[in-house]
Amino acid sequence: MSTSSTETRRAAEAPGTDNRPSAPTFALSRPTYHVLAYGTSAQFDSVDTARAALAAGTHAQIVGALPFDPREPAALTAPARLHRMPHRLSSVQPALPPVEVTATEPEPSEHVRRIADAINVLSDHRTPLDKVVLARTVHLRAGDLIDPSDLLARLIAADRNSNGMLADLTPAGPSYRGHTLIGSSPEVLVRKAGSTVTCHPLAGSAPRLADPDADRDNGRMLVESAKDQYEHAFVVTAIAAALGPLCSRLDVPSTPTLTQTPDLWHLGTRIEGTVRDETTTALDLAVALHPTPAICGTPTAEASQYILATEADRGFYAGTVGWCESSGDGEWMVSIRCAELAADHRTLRASAGGGIVAGSDPELEYAETTTKLRTILTALGVGGEISGHRS
Repeated sequence: MSTSSTETRRAAEAPGTDNRPSAPTFALSRPTYHVLAYGTSAQFDSVDTARAALAAGTHAQIVGALPFDPREPAALTAPARLHRMPHRLSSVQPALPPVEVTATEPEPSEHVRRIADAINVLSDHRTPLDKVVLARTVHLRAGDLIDPSDLLARLIAADRNSNGMLADLTPAGPSYRGHTLIGSSPEVLVRKAGSTVTCHPLAGSAPRLADPDADRDNGRMLVESAKDQYEHAFVVTAIAAALGPLCSRLDVPSTPTLTQTPDLWHLGTRIEGTVRDETTTALDLAVALHPTPAICGTPTAEASQYILATEADRGFYAGTVGWCESSGDGEWMVSIRCAELAADHRTLRASAGGGIVAGSDPELEYAETTTKLRTILTALGVGGEISGHRS
């Protein structure tokens, strides 16, 4: 079995073993550090139980994923070993077997219709909804087995910041046994280091273009877009409201800045604060913040209800993936630009969504999901028309 990097290989070689590398059950690669976890000391499908284990000192670290719907089982693990290294995770570009799209859910025309319906609801002054995020899913099938570490490696190598994440979903129950969430999320839900808390929500997007001048113009137009600024403001306001009671200091910039990934421009705001109680952990903060309007909508309860009534189960897409130590330090990313690999290591599903407000355009919102899917589908080698059977 191949591994995603030389660092992965070295970290897996533990004293007293035959020095053969094992596969990580969790990985988070970031621009300035990375975390790799191996083995299992305990599994938790309950966030509260995992938080209690950290608080009691029963386990020194918790890693894993929370689903989009907080009421559903989590996939959290106390690892047997955790390695945190102060540099980005370098990676190679291993070959993957051929992958093809087998279905889209819903069909493109149905997704456009759903967006139009949502716009009508949002335009009604009687609705409490200001924004709702609607997603669509692409189902895929590989011609041979996919090693999760290989897909992670390809995503890390393609990202300018070496962002990548991998989480074993087995703790969430029988339907997730052997499933793995793999992605390259650009969005920090929350990070805690000592008493300092940081968030970097992204909302408002525009595609990157091959022509440098046109690309810069697209970024500039995003910054000037009233619709995208309006959408972004919902996210920042909600995060500030959630963090306010937990922080003695909270710095929230009044305007967002332009953030880039290989495929998209985003509006982003870096929020920083100081926790009131240093026993508050990164996992506590993630639970307080998730789901944000960036992947759900606002007001949260009404937007979540609308999504659950409209879409198929999102599972761990638009949830959060991360790690936390008993000291409270840790980092949780929003689980976007990702795919769920089934236990057969051949079947995958990848989802992408967009924030819908009253001023949205259904066709443009559909195109945005196609652009967002490009991150994972390009890593899988799926090119050409990736949007489904659009007519």
